[in-house]
Amino acid sequence: MFSAEHINNAEAVDAAGGSADPENDLPGRVRSYRLGRVRKQLLDHACPAVLLYDSVNIRYATDSSNMQIWTGRNPSRYVLIFAEGPIVAWEFHNCEHVWNGLDPIDELRSATCWNYFSAGPESARRAKQWAREIADLMRRHAPMDTRIAVDRLDPEGTHCLRELGIEVLDGQAMLEQARSVKSDDELVLVMESIAACEHGMQRMYEELRPGMTEQELWAYLHFESIRRGGEWIETRLLSSGHRTNPWMQECSGKIMNEGELLAFDTDLVGPNGYCADISRTWTVGHVRPTDEQRRLYATAYAQIHINMELLRPGMTFREFSERSFRIPERYLKNRYSCIAHGIGMVDEYPSIAHRIDWAGSGYDGSFEAGMTICLESYIGAEDGREGVKLEQQVLLTESGCMPLSTFRFESDWL
Repeated sequence: MFSAEHINNAEAVDAAGGSADPENDLPGRVRSYRLGRVRKQLLDHACPAVLLYDSVNIRYATDSSNMQIWTGRNPSRYVLIFAEGPIVAWEFHNCEHVWNGLDPIDELRSATCWNYFSAGPESARRAKQWAREIADLMRRHAPMDTRIAVDRLDPEGTHCLRELGIEVLDGQAMLEQARSVKSDDELVLVMESIAACEHGMQRMYEELRPGMTEQELWAYLHFESIRRGGEWIETRLLSSGHRTNPWMQECSGKIMNEGELLAFDTDLVGPNGYCADISRTWTVGHVRPTDEQRRLYATAYAQIHINMELLRPGMTFREFSERSFRIPERYLKNRYSCIAHGIGMVDEYPSIAHRIDWAGSGYDGSFEAGMTICLESYIGAEDGREGVKLEQQVLLTESGCMPLSTFRFESDWL
């Protein structure tokens, strides 16, 4: 199981800018594990194949990446994985080279793009052409089954497949389940992303001073990540002073003043496509917090650490929700959207609802060893001026939570 030795290995990878051991095919083992998880889901659901459009799912299953944000909203590359058959990939115009050095696929084709941006008034015709190609592969490699799982598909595509007699199933659920448990090799890559992120956090800490804007400070996080092989960012959640309450205000040109709270959530996709999702709160200028700021911080800190002590493999999501830290009434209205969520290449299954929200947004399941989880807290009164955001990224082991993020908390505020 993952240990401090793996953390040291990840630091060695980060320092060298590549594998600490040239003879060790870590990426190959990770690709094999992840593809095996996807195919196991297909077999468990008696489904012959899954068609992937989601750029994160494609990265997970094949390790191939091409303009993930752009292709995430422009469906221009896709992969068909058979449970017991070939892997066929379709790539965007003249981008076949992005697959160089990757071994899992059996055939590479040019993508048929039928979204309106690409096809305009020809969209319907191209969608039919696309569907015929998918149906032909299904007939060849799964002739006794008419079902296909798909993670993301526009209505026109679903309609065209159904016209050809193909039943479309929910592939996103299968991929979320596949991604939920990490191998030890995956965790080395996770730690490399966290290391890159924490370099950025430390640079932010050192550069933070009154008179700079929120955006100026935020830029240091991404500078330090990108220079270490980081990839992209999901949000821009950094705010100061009155903009810390309520939470979920993205960074702005606001000038930060000495003594204000400064809170952020990294949501940073670092090297190898793994997410480092960490939140901390400081004072601008690193001055001593007020008594009210300390009370907010102490409550958020308690929520994170009490829930870390509670969480164990085998515990159900509902049990964890019911037994979790009870947020004081004055902070309940502004609570964070969940108390914990899975994390991998991005935020992923599961998302654990607060007990107060369970009837409307909770769902059950069980925690497993090997899951990577983020414990969340936002503490800010509805009529308060400021709030504190904390989040800790952990690995769930047989004995409980092992912190993956080692960036310090402001323990002298407690």
